[in-house]
Amino acid sequence: MQNTQTIGLTTGQAPFIEQAQNNQQLFIQQPYPLYSKQNQETWVKLYKKIQPKWEKFACQKFLQGVQKLGLGYQAIPKLQEINEFLKPLSGFKAKAVSGYVPSYLFFNALRTRNFPTTITIRDGKQLDYLPEPDIFHDIAGHVPMHTDPVFSDVLVRFGELARNAALDANTIKDPKRKIKVMESRMKAMARFFWFTIEFGLMRQGDAVKAYGSGLLSSAGELEYCLTHKEVQKYPIQLQWVVNQSFEIDRYQSLLFIVDCFDHLYQLVDQLEQSMIAGQLDNVAPGEPAINEEDLASFLDAGSNDLD
Repeated sequence: MQNTQTIGLTTGQAPFIEQAQNNQQLFIQQPYPLYSKQNQETWVKLYKKIQPKWEKFACQKFLQGVQKLGLGYQAIPKLQEINEFLKPLSGFKAKAVSGYVPSYLFFNALRTRNFPTTITIRDGKQLDYLPEPDIFHDIAGHVPMHTDPVFSDVLVRFGELARNAALDANTIKDPKRKIKVMESRMKAMARFFWFTIEFGLMRQGDAVKAYGSGLLSSAGELEYCLTHKEVQKYPIQLQWVVNQSFEIDRYQSLLFIVDCFDHLYQLVDQLEQSMIAGQLDNVAPGEPAINEEDLASFLDAGSNDLD
């Protein structure tokens, strides 16, 4: 029998994850002993590579969050220990998942202050870029921001918006129009989330710093986005954002700046008002594509009023 320490929890190569998925287990426990020596070494390399970039380019709230959580390079964090620090600060907790979480379930988890967290870690040969989340992206990129109460409230508010979008779409009687409207709203919400929570920039005095997790978990892109003139950076405009497509497999060429997290919260309110006014029902075509599983998760939520 193969030793658990040689199997590991490498993204795309973990039998534990395959078994959980085969058993249709989405929410799981973090099987910490399964992390291999190579998995732990990958965390060390990623952390040591990005930590100096954080000091230069990350917003102060993120740096404070890293300190409050006691994050370090020594080992892959245990979610239970992360939550012991996190929950008293904002009510949030990291919740292990076996893989992709359909959109509605993801946003609804945020509404209830649960953050779906990937437990696998990328292959050590692929340090710079990974198109899908791993534990470094989720814990080192996202979770330090969850220590800030205002930012955490933004996530909850966004989850509420997603739920309202699903419930409201269910009032549309024509099935074809219902699907068209829901897809458009999902596209708008995905773009907003991408350009804020994942790739957002923020004013900090006279400087611009990163708060988006996609930037904060990528040493290369974090520096690139704030030092290269080729990257367009503009004050955020809601209607521009929801109509702006993006690509996930390259460094971003366009980013948006918020003034503060209170500003971001107000933008989510404005996003919902735009939805109520029908302004999200026919946004510009383009990425992201809406897959059937994500669409079904919203339509089922609207039909069943899931909590």
